Amino acid sequence: MSKTIVVSGGTDGMGRAFALERLARGDTVVAIGSNLVKGESLLAAAGPAVDGLTFLRADLSSTAETERVIDEIRTKYNTVDALLLFANRISPRRTRTAEGFEHTFALYYLSRYVLAQRLTPLLERSTAPVIVSIGGVGVTKGAIDWDDPQLTHGYSAVRAQLQAGRANDLLGVTYAETGSDTVRFVLYHPGFTRSGDLSSLNVLARTLLRTLARISAQPIAAAIDPLHAFVDTPPAQPLIAIDRGKILPLSLPTLDPANAHRLATLTEALLSRADT
Repeated sequence: MSKTIVVSGGTDGMGRAFALERLARGDTVVAIGSNLVKGESLLAAAGPAVDGLTFLRADLSSTAETERVIDEIRTKYNTVDALLLFANRISPRRTRTAEGFEHTFALYYLSRYVLAQRLTPLLERSTAPVIVSIGGVGVTKGAIDWDDPQLTHGYSAVRAQLQAGRANDLLGVTYAETGSDTVRFVLYHPGFTRSGDLSSLNVLARTLLRTLARISAQPIAAAIDPLHAFVDTPPAQPLIAIDRGKILPLSLPTLDPANAHRLATLTEALLSRADT
């Protein structure tokens, strides 16, 4: 039976490849991306399956834009079977969004929080709903800066990525406890993959990463292959964390329920201020 799948970051890298593979399997796919050219390229690559593809252009670093595409999805679809969360981009310098959030925190974490929470009613109409968040679960470096979550002091791209990554780990914990009784949540770390938008990096950094990728990174096809099993047969438990094929214990310090609750409270406060 075909499924309806929403893919954030669906016009580039792993998200694009996964969207195309699901289309080829006969599913309906909603791909969200910020780049119109990449969206048009995805539509062209879909070939005969293009009727099953909807491209929604949106800057997911904006909570208002995220809410807008959610409204579009709600208008067009009665049910969502799977939500795949890929969207992320490295920001070498600290950038504030129009709503005042640090860009990495907004794109990599807040968009996932909002999409997961607001699409839950559609997911709960599925017989086997699942959310898969692609990130760095299992990584123990980085932490939430509770006093300065927008990293106004001491910003670095690595620090921002690690903080947002740990926030996404905690999002999985929160969702499993309070999000839904039927929707399963998968935290998935594929490992180093030849994927991702490097356009925000300088020439030297792009060249270095591409060289390293050619030497040691896995191809996109290998990285996304396990995702199909999560979508086709969601896990029985509310939350599962997988790091490069290894199931992780949920007792990891990075999955601490107290910190998850603390972050959820902080997140709702931040979003309420963005709405005013």
